Amino acid sequence: MSDIELQWRVEEACHNAWPSPRQMLLDGWILRFSGGITRRTNTVNPLRGERAAATRIIPAAAKLYASLGRPLIFRLPDMASEIDAELEARGFEFSSDVTTLIADFSTLPGEPADVELSHAADEAWLQAFREGGVHTDESMAVYLRMLQTIVPPHRFASIRRDGRVCAHAYGVIHDGLLVVESVATVPDQRRQGMGNAVVAALMHWAAGEGAEAACLQVVTDNLPARALYERLGFTRDLYHYHYRSAP
Repeated sequence: MSDIELQWRVEEACHNAWPSPRQMLLDGWILRFSGGITRRTNTVNPLRGERAAATRIIPAAAKLYASLGRPLIFRLPDMASEIDAELEARGFEFSSDVTTLIADFSTLPGEPADVELSHAADEAWLQAFREGGVHTDESMAVYLRMLQTIVPPHRFASIRRDGRVCAHAYGVIHDGLLVVESVATVPDQRRQGMGNAVVAALMHWAAGEGAEAACLQVVTDNLPARALYERLGFTRDLYHYHYRSAP
């Protein structure tokens, strides 16, 4: 498989692992309108194949996002960034370079013994997720709708201490790839290897389901997270993406 084919395969898997409950297709682009604070599900994203040029997609998308009172943001992966220069010329601001990492399953990390896997996120899992960021009731409702929209096989991993979820992640299998999302440890339980453990447990689950590799996306300058993932075998830098936000 060529690099470009693998890049699009991973891109598709990542879309399905973090779906938007509200979206539409337009001339080779997918426009996502989930609401909440997550940019991935509130942006214009390129699809594989032929796409409308900048002169068509920029004004068309601008009208749709404006009609919903939403900011216009493009998410541009390396293999489909042909309109980046035009966006920059129009004053769209660059932000958040993100790296897509991949790990094959030829060698797996050790399987942890204290990680629970479940089919759904319970209240304790969601509370731990909320503790790890700045989330309002509205953004949590959007996140929950997103989780409920996931279709491919998926599992929610957690480590619990006295009934409290101290570390969490979830994984989705699409086309032989495990996509790892929402990896975090609550602040007072960090530096104990829990983040490593929940990801490793998902990798073992996915390998048992026939997946051949795992992928995830991480902000490029988040060096502690990248070091954690490298220890788990995520050593291949497959492609990057960034955002362009309308002025």
